Amino acid sequence: MVFAGVGDIVTVAPAASLSLQLRGPFAEALSDSPRNLVLEAARLLAKAIGCVPNVTITLDKWLPVSAGLGGGSADAAATLRGLARLWNVERSAERLLAAIALALGADVPVCLYGAPAHVSGIGATIEPALALPSAWLVLVNPLRPLATASVFRARISIASSAAMPIADVPSDAISLAQALAAPRRNDLRDAAIALEPAIRTVLDVLAPLPGCLLTRMSGSGATCFGLFADGTAARAAARVLATNRPSWWSTAAPLLPPM
Repeated sequence: MVFAGVGDIVTVAPAASLSLQLRGPFAEALSDSPRNLVLEAARLLAKAIGCVPNVTITLDKWLPVSAGLGGGSADAAATLRGLARLWNVERSAERLLAAIALALGADVPVCLYGAPAHVSGIGATIEPALALPSAWLVLVNPLRPLATASVFRARISIASSAAMPIADVPSDAISLAQALAAPRRNDLRDAAIALEPAIRTVLDVLAPLPGCLLTRMSGSGATCFGLFADGTAARAAARVLATNRPSWWSTAAPLLPPM
């Protein structure tokens, strides 16, 4: 799993009681119900350290919802980090934070880890990934929400590919694209396309853009990405998409290196 330099913004501040404020272009797709993962993260951490969660959490939602980007998991992880700092337990509670993250969901632990990693099992086994070269991504979503559980149910009859670790550290974006090329794949892609055919269209539109070295679906979809060598080419591609496909969400962002 890797991270791109784009995402939601989570802010925490002391308050009279626990509340969640939703803002941003995708705020309407969310709910401030008690089941919200951000609120659940706050309650679990407060209970674990024996304090009352009197905080206001503001979530500026810039990523599409149910998009295969791990946005909700990253928001929960950011909430844990922010509250641990606010409540002065950041340095002493790393194992506790990891346990709470796993209780919240399989992707939350690696988001708490916050660096490129190989993840296995139910999300608890995290190993640092190889050093990554400088590269950029163009992320594209057709604004069709796709539930992760639905994709996993749809792929029951589809065989998983064997794990294929990358032996040598890629020296640049081109060698990274070559390392990720076939037979390496996203095992969820075909199942996701069966549920949302627009994913295939996104991949077909991304691939011929100037400078695009590789295309893949992100997570369980429906977001896809193109890999680019530099920000100039990636931003140019994102501008083309914004003009030609105004009903899609698209953005260019750097691939974040290990910490």
